[in-house]
Amino acid sequence: MRVVLAGGGTGGHIEPMLALADALTRRAGLPGGPVTVTCLGTARGLETRLVPARGYDLRLIPPVPLPRRPTVDLMRVPGRVRRSVADTRALLRELQADVVVGFGGYVALPAYLAARREHVPVVVHEQNPLPGLANRIGARLAARVAVTAPGTPLPRAEHVGMPLRPALTSLDRPALRAEARAAFGLDADRPTLLVFGGSQGAASLNRAATGAADALTAAGVQVLHARGPKNTDVTVPARPAGSAPYVLVDYLERMDLAYAAADLALCRSGAVTVAELSAVGLPGAFVPLPIGNGEQRRNALPLVEAGGGLLVEDADLSPAWIGTHLLPLVTDPAALAELSRHAAAAGARDADERLADIVLAVATGARR
Repeated sequence: MRVVLAGGGTGGHIEPMLALADALTRRAGLPGGPVTVTCLGTARGLETRLVPARGYDLRLIPPVPLPRRPTVDLMRVPGRVRRSVADTRALLRELQADVVVGFGGYVALPAYLAARREHVPVVVHEQNPLPGLANRIGARLAARVAVTAPGTPLPRAEHVGMPLRPALTSLDRPALRAEARAAFGLDADRPTLLVFGGSQGAASLNRAATGAADALTAAGVQVLHARGPKNTDVTVPARPAGSAPYVLVDYLERMDLAYAAADLALCRSGAVTVAELSAVGLPGAFVPLPIGNGEQRRNALPLVEAGGGLLVEDADLSPAWIGTHLLPLVTDPAALAELSRHAAAAGARDADERLADIVLAVATGARR
């Protein structure tokens, strides 16, 4: 079985793509023979680092950025699409693809169009409640359409959830807590706030958290804060004797350990982040990115309404807001336990396997 995955560009596309790749690879010993996975990407995306690091073959195609609004650059899109589709068609023939799975973004659109012309069936997975242009087009061409959020406006959408790595879906946070806190140089028994703004960090989260450092640590709350690899100017003075630790890191390679160490997260609300926190039962204070079409707010809202987190607008986030809203919460074990229970109840831990079932069913049907 030869499966081609198209999900390059951002971590929000790449992480579910790799979770599906892992699930398909685990099926290699089942009836039907081994599954060969090839990922499509471009030279400009995070996939050039993340895909090879996970052991998967990466093939590069020309990117097709899709402007959100009418601009002069929109006039160049048809030519870019034609070139990228031609290159992708050649790749699909070379790989003898049985199915193409797309996750949206500027890699997925040429993959969908190339698959249609090569008569290769398509499966679409949409991560956000509000689909992007590539997946709106892809869904019209697809044999099956899977979505993360119920009610996502795509034709024939099947709710499966967000594919996540087994390291997260099988995470036992209480069992790993002592090891995780020790790995980051945190104390074993203090309440712990995790702060992160995605792979590159977030300026507003950095400012608010470091501004609240004195209040948090003086109250006995320790902080694990991923500032982003380019934000080396974000610093916190050494804590006074007796204060809780404030640990600044550039990037969190082991999110499973970070989630196990934490009692509460302050973070953006990308689709993958929201799905990960709910899957592991970690409550979050979500700060939607204040640009775009409002998808990050839509991502977080169902979990917040289910009682698994808080929502604060980027403009309202400040050291004072942290002191007023997060400090009392992170020091209240009963309130945290209630939030955690609701977060875990809203999570989906088997989306990778459910999506793998769909993909293999489509590929098997096409072979008949």
